[in-house]
Formats: sequence, C-alpha cells, structure tokens
Amino acid sequence: MKKAVAFLSVLLLSTSILAACGKPAAPADTPATSETTAQTETEAPTDTEPEAPAETVTEAPAETETEAPAETEAPAETEAPADAVNTVILKEADDAMINTYSLLAVNPEAPFEDADGNAVDGVEINTEGAKALIDWFLSGEGMQLAADYGKAEYGDSLFYLLEGAPVYEGEIAPATEETATIRLSTTTSVNDSGLLGALLPVFESEYGYTVEVQSAGTGKAIAAAKYGNADLILVHSKSQEEQFIADGFSCTLDGFDKERLSFLYNYFVLCGPADDPAGVKDCASVLDAFAAIADGKYAFISRGDGSGTHTKELSLWPEALGITAEAESFADYTDWYTSANAGMGSCLVMAEEMNAYILTDKATFLTFQANGGKM
Repeated sequence: MKKAVAFLSVLLLSTSILAACGKPAAPADTPATSETTAQTETEAPTDTEPEAPAETVTEAPAETETEAPAETEAPAETEAPADAVNTVILKEADDAMINTYSLLAVNPEAPFEDADGNAVDGVEINTEGAKALIDWFLSGEGMQLAADYGKAEYGDSLFYLLEGAPVYEGEIAPATEETATIRLSTTTSVNDSGLLGALLPVFESEYGYTVEVQSAGTGKAIAAAKYGNADLILVHSKSQEEQFIADGFSCTLDGFDKERLSFLYNYFVLCGPADDPAGVKDCASVLDAFAAIADGKYAFISRGDGSGTHTKELSLWPEALGITAEAESFADYTDWYTSANAGMGSCLVMAEEMNAYILTDKATFLTFQANGGKM
C-alpha cells in the first residue's frame, strides 16, 4: 500500500514538473511568433511597398483625383452660366447693329457749362495727358491689346479694329508732375466689359500716368466733358459725338487730321428669354424682330439714359410707334416697355429678372453671362 501511495506521489510530482516546464514554453513561443510576424510586416512590405503597393497607392489614386475633379469642374464652368442666365443672344451681326467706338479730346477753350447751361470758368484740361492716352490707344500696342481682349476666354475678340482707323506711330509722352492724372469719361460698355481694366494698367505702368475713369451712358459721359470734368471721352454714338464737335467741345490733336477718332467696333445684340416668345430668332432682320416684340407686347427693357445703346434702340422701333427719348412717347406702352434710366449691367439684370428682351453690346453681355448674371 505504501508503495502504491509512493508511486502515485512520484507520478503527480512528475506531472507537475512537466506542466511547470510547459508553461514557459508558451510565452517563449509567443514572442518568437511576434518577432517573426514583426519581421514579416516590416521587411516584406519594405520589399513590396516601393513596387506594388507604391504604384497602386500613388498612381491609381492620382489618376482618380486628377480625372474625377476635371470631370466635375469642367462641366461646372461650362454649364453654370447657362443654368444661371436664361437671357440669351437671339439676333446679332446685323448691319444695322454695328457699334463703333471713338476717342475725342476735350478742347481746353470749350464753352464749358454747368447742368443748367450756365457758363463755367476756370476749367483746366489736361490736354497733354489726353493726347498721351489717345496716342497709346491708337498705337500698335494699344490696338493689339484691344483686339485680343476676350479671345482667351470666349474664343473670339469682344472688340474689333475698325478698317481704316487712325494709327499713331510716334513717341508717347511720359507723365510729368503736371500731366500725371488723366480724366477719362466713357460709356459703360467699355468699362463693364472689362476692356479698360485690361488696357489701362498697361498704359499706366509704362508711362507713369493715373487714369481716373467715370463711366455712364454716352449722353452722360459727353455731358461730363461739357461740364469740364473730363480730359477726353471714349463713347459710341456718332450723332452725339458730331454734336459735341459742332458745339466746340472737341479739338484736333497734333498728328491727327480730325477730332473724332473712330478705332474700334463690335456689335449690338438683341437678347431675350431662351424660349423667345416673340420669335425674334426667326425674324429676317433686327427691324422685323423689334416689330415682333412690339406687336406681341413682350416685355422690353430700355436703357432710357441717352446712351449710345439707347440711341441705337430708338432707331430700331417701327416709326409708327413713335418711341423717342421722351417719356410721353411710350406712355401707352408701359405695360411692356420699361425705361430704366440705368447702365447696361443693371439693365441686363432687370431683363433676366423680368424675362424681357433687351438691346446690349455683345462685350457686356458675354461678361454678364460669364459672371452668372451678375454685374
């Protein structure tokens, strides 16, 4: 019996020893396995990441990140104006819609007057500065910049060089302390279209001048010069320009043979709602289009401000309507004809909001469209 107990004791002791020996083995295996895994995770990727993973992670996402935004952004740039602006060009390039721009220097000896027609004395005109700016506008550099303006964005020029335009090839006088500030009175179309914003900084940087621009309709731009508040004008209404000359407010500069220096042109365009309820797009001419608008009493926004655009618009209505610049002439048409007495940008916004037709210069309209209907 004692031998059996002794035998069991020995057996239990051996089992305990074996069990005790087995426990350290497991922890010893675990770190060994971890080290192997660590080496696998560290070393294997080191061999593969620069090759397979690197190519996968770098190239595939790069193509996705580059191409996906391009596919998303490109349509946004193209479609945004179309989605935002319902007003579209319906009639253009008609011979009756050519829009010519002219430069005129203000005569320092002109009979300046105030808004009430009273004589104004003591007006000082910067003729030297006006000549420098006119010379530059008509130089090879100035005219080329004007002709190229808009090409990059619209694929075509917004303004074109007039055939037979005067060209200046002489030296352009740099600014002096007395001539450094030039006052330019101009129409909204060359300003709202961005043309002056593109040209004037080049002139100012090269010759040291500062050009103060005031823009309004041609009528108001010319009036500012008559008050003595401008050294030169850049406008687009032949009849008003010729009257300005006849009244003694312009002068001929050295190097030129006349007062009115026409050098650029673009086109007036008749715009309106995309669904074109008056059928303007199908009319044979712009005169027929204006007649169709009047016959159907479709909403029309007029500048109503004596501008070159307003003057052109008045010439396009059927004579039988009798529409002139006088308010009483369209008193019976106010249910469809709105005289805004505002600039081109503001009138385009009104036309968009009222689903109306409007006459505008193409340069300003394309800028309006590109800006999503904002000016």
